[in-house]
Amino acid sequence: MQLITMRYFVRMLSSAAFLFCLGACAPERERADLVFIQSAEPETLDPVLATDQVSMRIATSLFEGLCRINQQGRAEPGMAERWDISEDRKTYTFHLRAGTFWTDGMPVIAQNFVESWRRALDPATGADYASLLHVIRNAKAYSEGTEKDFFKVGVRASGEKTLIVELENPTPYFVDLSSFVTLAPVPLATINKHGTSWIKPANIINNGAYLLEEWLLDDRIRLRKNPRYWDAANVKMTTIEVKPVQDANTALSYFHTGQCDLMMDKGMVPPTLTQKLKQQPWFHTGPFLGTWFIRTNVTRPPFNDPRVRQAFALAVDKKRIVEKITQLGETPAWGITPPGTGQDYQAPPGLDLNVAEARRLLAEAGFPDGKGFPRVEYLYIPLPVERNIAIELQAMWQDTLGVTVNLTKQEQKVWLKSMRELDYHLCRSSWVGDYNDPSTFLDMFTTGNGNNRTGWANKKYDGLIADAAREPDIARRNMVFQEAEQTLIRDEAAVIPVYYYVGVQFYHGERLKGVQANLIDDHPFRCMSWSR
Repeated sequence: MQLITMRYFVRMLSSAAFLFCLGACAPERERADLVFIQSAEPETLDPVLATDQVSMRIATSLFEGLCRINQQGRAEPGMAERWDISEDRKTYTFHLRAGTFWTDGMPVIAQNFVESWRRALDPATGADYASLLHVIRNAKAYSEGTEKDFFKVGVRASGEKTLIVELENPTPYFVDLSSFVTLAPVPLATINKHGTSWIKPANIINNGAYLLEEWLLDDRIRLRKNPRYWDAANVKMTTIEVKPVQDANTALSYFHTGQCDLMMDKGMVPPTLTQKLKQQPWFHTGPFLGTWFIRTNVTRPPFNDPRVRQAFALAVDKKRIVEKITQLGETPAWGITPPGTGQDYQAPPGLDLNVAEARRLLAEAGFPDGKGFPRVEYLYIPLPVERNIAIELQAMWQDTLGVTVNLTKQEQKVWLKSMRELDYHLCRSSWVGDYNDPSTFLDMFTTGNGNNRTGWANKKYDGLIADAAREPDIARRNMVFQEAEQTLIRDEAAVIPVYYYVGVQFYHGERLKGVQANLIDDHPFRCMSWSR
């Protein structure tokens, strides 16, 4: 193995030794079969409320929907062993497996899905991902409160093991959607009994590959193989320990000293070591459907003026960010949707670096050379690469527009809360496709969508997204999406796409199996095993 640098390696080992000494006084516990480090503490383990990748990784280990994701990132039968699709492709009949149980021994039945989807659509639940279910007949109307009768929503149980789903329009990605964690069943009786505490280890009842054995906040989550899981025979890792570590150097120390087996967060790459790490055999990268972008709060002046938003977008040198800071082979993003998503969708050209036009637009908006422009803030999360990007953006906006942007670092939970409550001016953001279709990137910016988080509302855009959902011809559908995306990223500049992600995994491939780069960057623990 090629050494990174001797000086860094010695420092890294010293740090790890210090961490080990700190833990020496703690009671000994058996090492988990797999120790995984991720960059933050989960916000929630409730599959309906989880919105970030950190939370979803754990939630998908605990809960399984009609379908599940395999190591290639593709949907396959989960709680449902098969399904039938009607000729008009608007009705799906799912047949649930015999021998599927909750962890309390009760069988998983079709009515569990009906009740869970009702909870996800109930406005009182506050599920940001409720819109994923809007493809179901009358689900959008129920979610928005214009339809009060849930029996008119197109989902019903026919006996204990048959679930019938009626869609508004043919939805080519509905099987993929059925594997998404928001659509997994949850134990309603347990939720009603324990309220928000239902996800604690002592209370939780679930149906996935793992049990929640322990959750110590900001320390560790320990998962144990669920003996009642229908496919338990093929789950090789008996125990999984997930540790939240925000500092990239500390995380790398854990990995090098064998205290960690796997890391998959893109922010876990120390920027100063990127080029060296790329040469290591245990450092793996691969493309996936993900975009790093900047949200603007269009409800807060001066970003309520599209000219200001356009000026800020035109001042960003995307090429400089990927070449100087991220350095993992990312490509500058001209749209919010990665190229080739779905059936060869290509995003329209957005706003690229243009200093003269940026200055002209800002002056036209009433701030020539930045004069009179108020101080605004940019939110970012505490990872080294995010800090470096924030500093670079701050300098670009100062040099090009003559404006001062304050940088505000927030822990991930606080940052998510700030976005939801529109308590920001500019905010680093990212999105990983939930399934392989342009709608996973574009639907979220419709008016009132829980993942919009910009305050932007545009009737033309909403209409185009609705038109695309009804369009059966793929080429015409892509053209409608392109018109909508141009409205979002160019005409209105509600968001500023910066670069398309490259996935990162740290693991020893000759020993750890079942980790594979895939388009949705989903790597189920149940697929992983140690080679013999």
